[in-house]
Amino acid sequence: MTQAVKKAVRGTGVREAAAQATRDNILRAATKVFARYGYEGGSVEKISRLAKSYDRMIYYYYGSKEGLFVAVLEGIYRRMDEAEAKVAPDPATPVEALKTLIRFKLDYYRRNPDFVNLLNTENLHKGRHVSKLESKGEYSSHAVDIIAGILHSGAAQGLFRTDLNPRDVFLLIASAAYFYTSNRYTLSVFLGEELDTPEAVQHWESFVIDSVLRVVRAERAPA
Repeated sequence: MTQAVKKAVRGTGVREAAAQATRDNILRAATKVFARYGYEGGSVEKISRLAKSYDRMIYYYYGSKEGLFVAVLEGIYRRMDEAEAKVAPDPATPVEALKTLIRFKLDYYRRNPDFVNLLNTENLHKGRHVSKLESKGEYSSHAVDIIAGILHSGAAQGLFRTDLNPRDVFLLIASAAYFYTSNRYTLSVFLGEELDTPEAVQHWESFVIDSVLRVVRAERAPA
């Protein structure tokens, strides 16, 4: 390889790295802006300003504001999927595995307010943008498959019921995590108690674990 070719290759690599850095900056900025202002309020101008970029770069890399929002949704689902995969609860000990998974879900929603805010925004749009995700089926199937493995192991050991639908258990856990987190401020006012304190969060975690285990436990399984 000649020196000219080597320099050209290096130059191409530098340009690709710079382009990727620009895309990443725009995506991070868009995640924050959309989470704070919603889809309508999250203007291209606000995003480019936070990313220290230009409006035209957003259109160049993502095609449109909608294309960027879809990319943001793809990113938040992918990151949750990757985080859940790292937890990797051992289905050989199904009770502890289910507890681990519940703790992860509750903690992830609480520690990632942008995730919750973006889900709130997309639900206002009735899933119009999330339906365009290329990998939408993969994320849901991973989460349900993890639960299916735990339930299968628990049933084989006589600990869990044999008639459980993994999707139902997934929805039960996700709803407990999502509703508590997304509504904690209004519920705190309505109930007259602070739901965001460490003590309240721990109490809710224990309650959800107990509730889910009561649902899945076989009638003759030890408590």
